[in-house]
Amino acid sequence: MSINDDAQGHWPEGYGRVVLDTVDSTMAEAARRAPMLEGPTWIMARHQTAARGRRGRTWVVPEGNLSATLIFKPEATAPEAARRSFLAANALFAALSLYVDPDKLSLKWPNDVLLRERKVAGILLESSGAGPFVDWLAIGFGVNLTQTPKGVDNPHMEPTCLADGGGEAVKAKEFLTNLADAYATQEDKLAYFGFERIREDWLRNAARLGEVITARTGREEVTGVFDTVDKDGNLVLITGTGPRAIPAADVFF
Repeated sequence: MSINDDAQGHWPEGYGRVVLDTVDSTMAEAARRAPMLEGPTWIMARHQTAARGRRGRTWVVPEGNLSATLIFKPEATAPEAARRSFLAANALFAALSLYVDPDKLSLKWPNDVLLRERKVAGILLESSGAGPFVDWLAIGFGVNLTQTPKGVDNPHMEPTCLADGGGEAVKAKEFLTNLADAYATQEDKLAYFGFERIREDWLRNAARLGEVITARTGREEVTGVFDTVDKDGNLVLITGTGPRAIPAADVFF
C-alpha cells in the first residue's frame, strides 16, 4: 500500500489518497475504513477481486482501467447524499474531457458516462446511517481507460474504453488526480450555488435530452420524452398521460 503517491495534476487540498495493489472491492474497503475516517479519502486499487456495479451487477475491471472510491462524511440527508451522483457524473465528464473531445461524451441518467453512445464509466453510491443525516457516503468510480471489458452482462449498453473511443492514453493514477480535483470543484459549486447549479451543468451534457427513452423500474416500464431532471434528481418523462417523475430506474434508448 502507498499513500499520497505523486501523480501529474493537482491533488485537491483536504482529500486523502490510498493506493492499493489488490482488494476485494474499493467500495467494501471504503466501508471498512469509514469508522476511522479523519477526512474525505480516495481509495484506488490496481486489482479488484469482487468488483460490483449497480443493483449487484458484476463490474469487470481489465488491467489499466480505473477503480476508485471516495469515502467521506457529508452533512447530508439520504436524498441529499444520493444527489451526489450528479456531482460525480459532472466530475467524470470534466476529467474525461482532458483526454477526449467532450462532444463525444454524454451523461446517461442516473449513473453512467457515455463515449460515442457506449458506456465508458459508471458510478455507484452507498451510504450508511439511521439518523437524519448519513454517517458516511461512498462514491465508487469505474472508468474504462485502456481496455474495453469483455463478458459484460448488459446487452442494452455496450461498453467501450477511452483508448477505443479515440482518447489519449492515460494511466489510472494520473486520471484519478484529475478526477479528484474535478470532484472537489463540484463540491465547492454545491456549497456556493446549491444543487440547481449542479443540475444545470449535468443537463447541459445529458444523453438523449428531448428524445423518447424508456425507464424500467422494478415494477413497470415508462416510455416518454426525456424532459428534464427535477430539483430532487428525478428523471422526468413526458408520457401520454402527462409528466412522470421517476426516482430510480434503468434507462434504455
